[in-house]
Amino acid sequence: MTTQIHEATPVPAVASTTTPQAPAARRVVRPIPMTRLVGVELRKMFDTRAGFWMMASVGIVSVLATAAVIIWAPDEAITQNTFSTAIGMPLSVVLPIIAILSVTGEYSQRTGLTTYTLVPWRGRVMAAKVASTLLVGVVAMVVALGVGALGNVVGSAITGLDATWDISLAQFGNIVLANVLGMLMGFMLGVLFRSSAGAIVGYFVYSLVLPVAFGTLAAFQEWFRDLQPWVDVNFAVTRLFDQTMTTEYWQQLGVSTLVWLWIPLAIGLRAVLRAEVK
Repeated sequence: MTTQIHEATPVPAVASTTTPQAPAARRVVRPIPMTRLVGVELRKMFDTRAGFWMMASVGIVSVLATAAVIIWAPDEAITQNTFSTAIGMPLSVVLPIIAILSVTGEYSQRTGLTTYTLVPWRGRVMAAKVASTLLVGVVAMVVALGVGALGNVVGSAITGLDATWDISLAQFGNIVLANVLGMLMGFMLGVLFRSSAGAIVGYFVYSLVLPVAFGTLAAFQEWFRDLQPWVDVNFAVTRLFDQTMTTEYWQQLGVSTLVWLWIPLAIGLRAVLRAEVK
């Protein structure tokens, strides 16, 4: 019996009809716009109970101070300058505390981890906080000016005298600048301490204790009397409220804020950018 062996016929290879897939387009992630960051920081200022009432206190103290001037001030003192001074004194305390809470809230409310995860570069977050703080300060001063103007009209109508508008645009600009510097001082303390209690105590030491210490030293030490305007930032800032600024006064304001505001702020920002958030 003969066994036949058949050779296998080679099967021609079928050409592949599938085309190689093109690489997927890389997704472009755009950074969060600064306007959105500023809007978020403004909303944070109102979200907490403390933030809400601090914001509301701007209007409350303006109305209370205006009513106090109308009730107790003598007739000849019913002027725009009197109302602005009465409103500006409590605002000089409230506005810096608002600036402090805008920074320390990230640490006391435990939102820092979320914020810096969504926006890894902390410098943009700090820039948004500064912008929102300054915006709140300027708007608060405009509101205070409006409330004071209304009080001036009402007070003049009650006393039967003509309304006295004795604040120029330049003087109002100096008042706004003084309050903005106060808010930046609060912001600086918030960045340095990153604790609400510590920063608020530090602000009251800066605004209440240091002026008394420097004033006492200038009263008893003649060598310090001429040096005080260059190292006492409160003394230099106060001139924005009640004096015409000269070139020397502006120089003293620049030197004192450099020592007490800008250098500590730079140190605090460097610590915020490098410190671990817990």
